[in-house]
Amino acid sequence: MEWGTHFRRASFDRHPFSITLGENIRNRFMSHRIPGRSVMLAVQIFTLCFVAACGRTDTSQADEEQAAAVANVEAMAREHAEDTAEPSEAVEVEPQREVTGERLAYAEVDNELVYGHFAFPSDMIEPLPAVIMIHEWWGLNDNIRAMAERLAAEGYIVLAVDLFGGVSATRPEEARELMLRAVENRDSLTSNIEQAYAFVSETAGAPRVASLGWCFGGGWSLNTAMLFPTDLDAAVIYYGQVTDDEDRLSMLDVPILGLFGSEDRGIKLESVRRFEEALERLDKDYEIQVYEGAGHAFANPSGNNFNAEYAEDAWKRTLDFLRDRLAPGSG
Repeated sequence: MEWGTHFRRASFDRHPFSITLGENIRNRFMSHRIPGRSVMLAVQIFTLCFVAACGRTDTSQADEEQAAAVANVEAMAREHAEDTAEPSEAVEVEPQREVTGERLAYAEVDNELVYGHFAFPSDMIEPLPAVIMIHEWWGLNDNIRAMAERLAAEGYIVLAVDLFGGVSATRPEEARELMLRAVENRDSLTSNIEQAYAFVSETAGAPRVASLGWCFGGGWSLNTAMLFPTDLDAAVIYYGQVTDDEDRLSMLDVPILGLFGSEDRGIKLESVRRFEEALERLDKDYEIQVYEGAGHAFANPSGNNFNAEYAEDAWKRTLDFLRDRLAPGSG
């Protein structure tokens, strides 16, 4: 039996989000997650002590990060004001290898199952490296599903996650509301990504794992690296929000590929250069490519800033980077 078939039939029996096991699995998972009263009390006491010990510094940092995230929502709203979420030519590109793609539950957040798009080569025999793919501000739509299958055809397990609670936008004002609602509940997004990582690394058995995202997802690709600073094997950031906070970046042991446009008014070139300089000072493994004259979302065929030449070059760089970082023996 091919590994892919075995994976679909058997491996989810060990995972709490198996669709085939339905409500029984959901209940089993919840019973595993709810601690006893004494444990909960200990956690509460620890939390109070931790907050008291940390004082205002951590609160201030969290407030600053939240303010930056909200400001980024407004910047994206300006950049995408005239764009649409119409299915792009990416949907029509047939993968170069037969791929299996399916809707699959991979997490439970706020007591609700979260479904992503899971894709892998149909002839897969052994577990392959995995990529956690994170959608742009429109949400998990046909364009992202098509990109997931296109990447899977290159020899990867791909989990395109959903950070918008099962909803995607078709108009800029809808996307703004979805993105704003998401960033205002950062803990839920963090839990979502953490469970996605557990899914591909433990259930799917991926030997190496990367993150990749565009726009809103580009920022969360970097956040994924910060969540798994020594475990994630690579992170690709397409014009996403970045930081030059060296305290946060110092912990990273994750190779970074950043792809940006010099004329992006949402993710400004100055912030990209500060990010790059911080990575250089910290002696991190990174590659930053800035496309001269390109605006925000230059790789999105449904956007007004689409640049076919730059998009093709960025995709090639992405494939080369992932191949180098996720291949056996890479480091």
